[in-house]
Amino acid sequence: MDAQSYLKRIVCRGSVRPSIDLLRRLHVRHLLSVPFENLDIHLGRPIILDQELFYNKIVRDRRGGYCYELNGCFAWLLRELGFRVSMLSARVAGKNGGFSPDFDHMTLLVRLEEPWLVDVGFGDSFTEPKQLDSTRPQLDSGELYRIARKNRETLLSRWDEIGIWAPQYSFTLRPRKLEDFKARNRYQQTSPKSHFTKRRLISKLTPNGRVTLTDSKIILTNGEQRSESPVKNSKQFDGLLTKYFHLSFE
Repeated sequence: MDAQSYLKRIVCRGSVRPSIDLLRRLHVRHLLSVPFENLDIHLGRPIILDQELFYNKIVRDRRGGYCYELNGCFAWLLRELGFRVSMLSARVAGKNGGFSPDFDHMTLLVRLEEPWLVDVGFGDSFTEPKQLDSTRPQLDSGELYRIARKNRETLLSRWDEIGIWAPQYSFTLRPRKLEDFKARNRYQQTSPKSHFTKRRLISKLTPNGRVTLTDSKIILTNGEQRSESPVKNSKQFDGLLTKYFHLSFE
C-alpha cells in the first residue's frame, strides 16, 4: 500500500490527519474517481479477495470494482491513514420486501469520537459518511437517509420519491474479515442467478450527478435532468466506456 499513490488516484489533497472532515473528503473523492463496475466478470477474470490485488486494480490500473474490492481497498487506505475500521456484512433489500443472504454486500464502520457508516461500494447511494448512532434523517446531496435499529440488525433506508422509507440494506455491527466474504464473492461472479453475471455495468458519481453504462443503455443525470439512450452494440459500448470512464480493453 502506497497511501500517497492512492490519494493521488482519488485526487485527494490536504491534511491526512484522521478526522470526520478527512473521512468525508476521502469518501466523496473516492466515489468521484473510482467507478462501481463488474467488467472483470464478463472478461473472464476471477475476482480474488486480496487487498494487494484490489490495490493494483484500483490504483495502478485505474479501474473500479464491486463492493468487496472497493470497500476492501478503501478500508486498507483508511487503516494506513490511522482510522479504526471494521468490515461489516450487509444484506441487500429486494423488491419483494425481503433481504439477500449474509455477506451479499460489504459496508464499513469507522470509529472516531462517534461511529460512522462508510460505503464507497454500493453504487447509487449516499456520498458522505452517515452518523451510525443517529436515528434522525440525514441529508445527502438532496436525498434523505435514515439509520434505524431493527431487531438485532441496523437498517439503512432512503426516502423514496413516492414518499416512503425504502430500505437499501440491513447489517450487523459484528466485525468481519475479508475471507468471510469468500463464498458470496464466488456466487456473485459465477452464479447465473447473480445480477452481476447477467450484464456489464459501470457507474460513477459525477460533480453534478451520475453516469451509468450497461450493455443496453447509458444513463446520464445532471442535477434534476436525466437522459437515457440505448446502446446498440459492443462497439458503441466500448466507445462510451472510453469516453466516460477512460477505459478500454483490447
